[in-house]
Amino acid sequence: MSPNYALILIEANQLNMVNAVKINIEYFLQKQENIPLIDVRSPAEYKHAHIPGALNLPLFDNEERAIVGTLYKKSGKESAVLKGLEIVGPKMVSFVKEARKLAPAKKLYIHCWRGGMRSESMAWLFETSGITSIILEGGYKAYRQYIKKAFNREAYFLILGGMTGSGKTAILNKLKLLKEQVIDLEGIAKHKGSAFGGINQDQQPSTEQFENNIYEEWRKFDFNEPIWLEDESKSIGRVQIPDEIFLRMRQSKVIEIKMPKTQRIKILEKDYTRLDSEELIQSTLRISKRLGGLKTQESIEAIKNKNFSLAIEIVLDYYDKSYMKGLNSRDPQTLFPIKINEIDPEETAKIIRNFAKNNI
Repeated sequence: MSPNYALILIEANQLNMVNAVKINIEYFLQKQENIPLIDVRSPAEYKHAHIPGALNLPLFDNEERAIVGTLYKKSGKESAVLKGLEIVGPKMVSFVKEARKLAPAKKLYIHCWRGGMRSESMAWLFETSGITSIILEGGYKAYRQYIKKAFNREAYFLILGGMTGSGKTAILNKLKLLKEQVIDLEGIAKHKGSAFGGINQDQQPSTEQFENNIYEEWRKFDFNEPIWLEDESKSIGRVQIPDEIFLRMRQSKVIEIKMPKTQRIKILEKDYTRLDSEELIQSTLRISKRLGGLKTQESIEAIKNKNFSLAIEIVLDYYDKSYMKGLNSRDPQTLFPIKINEIDPEETAKIIRNFAKNNI
């Protein structure tokens, strides 16, 4: 890259010659869906967590970002900027070509970490090539601060409880089809919550990305109406439920499904007998200290012999005790038990919805 171009770009930034419009986070979240959102942070930053729907067009790759960042700390901003320009120069044409592919209408939203030099530099480049750019003021950091505050909004939760195997997730999905407001935390977490919950699931997001994905549901809600969630512990696999939501969950009313153990075993058999036996064994071993050596071996032998109902019954003894411990820590006045013998989640969802309307 020629030194002349480096000087031109520095002067353009200093003289505020970047023509891109800047909008705050509230306007940004009302953005037009048909206009692409470009995240110009490094691939590692994007992979860790990003705004849902954002496309990654990094100004620097991971190594380049480290080089520029180290130079900034050791030698100051000017040296880091010049090094950044030296890195970016050869890639400018490819940036424009890629942006035109992503934004055929020649209009895009753009952000970096704090809405600073990375997004402004890319916006300058796109503007000079005829692509209208709208910068998120404050960048991804502003988005994160905004959604954390948004989770503090007053909301009326209804918690769907019940021992393992009660079919809570399937019921929530049916409630959603009945036009109820639902946050499927396990679905968003890519994990079903137990030691067996990660089998056949996609890789879990980071906790930060988990929060971002929850907000995509949160922002659509009518907060004058109830929001349904499944009773969960603080952790779902490797991710954590945001404190702002979890604390409210623990204080909310719980519709507790009371279902016979025989019915729960049937539901779990349907869910788990299609899974690989070796993965079931490994998951059983992960709770061996809590099951005890004898129970662990009995369960593993049952899996090997395809006697899944016995294996499930053994494991349920542990999970039922664990569930009751959590339930007993709640205020009894927040608990609303309901007996369910159905294993049809659609019919159960209708029963539970009517129960909530008439009793809570």
